[in-house]
Parts: sequence; C-alpha cells; structure tokens
Amino acid sequence: MMKRLAFDVNGVLRDTIGKFKQLYETHLVDTNDVDQIDKTYDIEFSGDTNELAKIEEIHLDNKFTYVIKSDVTSLNLMDHFRFQSKDELYSFMYEEYTMELFGHSPSTEMTTFNTLNDIYYELREKFDLLIVSDEIGKSKPATLFFLAKFGCLLEKVLFFSEVTKENMWNEVDILVTANPDLISEKPEGKTVIKFNTEYNKEVQCGLEISTLSDFNLLLKKITEDYVQNF
Repeated sequence: MMKRLAFDVNGVLRDTIGKFKQLYETHLVDTNDVDQIDKTYDIEFSGDTNELAKIEEIHLDNKFTYVIKSDVTSLNLMDHFRFQSKDELYSFMYEEYTMELFGHSPSTEMTTFNTLNDIYYELREKFDLLIVSDEIGKSKPATLFFLAKFGCLLEKVLFFSEVTKENMWNEVDILVTANPDLISEKPEGKTVIKFNTEYNKEVQCGLEISTLSDFNLLLKKITEDYVQNF
C-alpha cells in the first residue's frame, strides 16, 4: 500500500493570511474615517459651543476603530486584528468576503503550482497524493475555485475542520503544513514537514522547508524512508 502524502492549502499553497490583511485594510481600516458620516441627530442645542463639543466627544468615544494590532505571529487573528467580537471575525471570513479570501488569494509563491504539479508527476506512482484544507461552509467551494484557477493536478481534496481533524489524520501519513497546531499535535506514526511562516516560528519540527521548491531536496530522504521499506 502506498503511503499517503498530503499538502495543506493554507500557508503552503495559498497566502490566506496575506489576503486577509489586504481585505481587512480595504474594507475595515480604510473606512474608519468615513463611517457614519451620513448620520443625522435630532438634538435641541442651547447654542452653547461647549455643549456641542461634549456631544461630538461622546460620539467619537463610542465609535469602534478597526486597526491592525501587530504582525501575524499566530493563527489567533483576534490577537492581531481588531474586531468587535469573534462573531464579527467569523462573519467577515465566512459570510461577507468568503470568495475574495479563499477563492482569490494569491499562491504563496509565483511558481507554487508549477512546483506542485512537478511533484505530482514525479511521485504519483510512489505515493498517494492529496490536498487537505481546514475549511467550513462556503470556504469549501471557494477553495475548490482557488485550486482550479491555479491548475492543480492532484485528484484528491479532503476538507476538515477542528471537529473532523482526527479523521483527516486517518487519511494521511505525511503532511506538509504551515499550521502550528497540526505540527505540534502530530499523532504517533505520522510525519510532518513544516512549511516555515511568520506564525509558526516557535514550533519545532524535524523536517522543514521554506518554499515548496525546497521539497525536492527532501524527496530522496522521504523515498528511502517510505518507499524502500514498504
């Protein structure tokens, strides 16, 4: 039985975080100055300028401001982007801008899918190759659009979520991923290749690559370990 080699979409094939930042800046940060500009107020003024200034100050204090709080060093986006609640973050990602985020993100590199398809041609008779991705709701069809847009040749795509993550591991022997949780929670008997990003620097892994092209350097080792012995 061939070993199953999987490539994670987020961070390895798709620059989801970079696109998220762009959408956040365009649709939230850049609208801070014009938000509520058309609102009218039915207030009786005494003509006292101090009273008017006080009302304007209250209005400004109550206005929520969207800001990028820090560089993205983890996948807890609430730590790095200001939202009024987790529900608002969810709505932003999976209701309002789902296709823009998951369908129209750029690839991590200019040659990502050229390299991936080369890997497919080279390893398809030695490994069972598949794509895996942590998706929910409408991000699934958006991700399929993303893969089709870039001409991905791998036939198998497996979606999972936090609830079904264990089932994903049952379908994978070797995983190339940037997800720090998947790297640190690797089940016994599985192999993880860490794709280095800003948000997984603190997670240690025995096998690491910084570009998908670097994967070619690991082919000999992986082939020796997982083909000759099985």
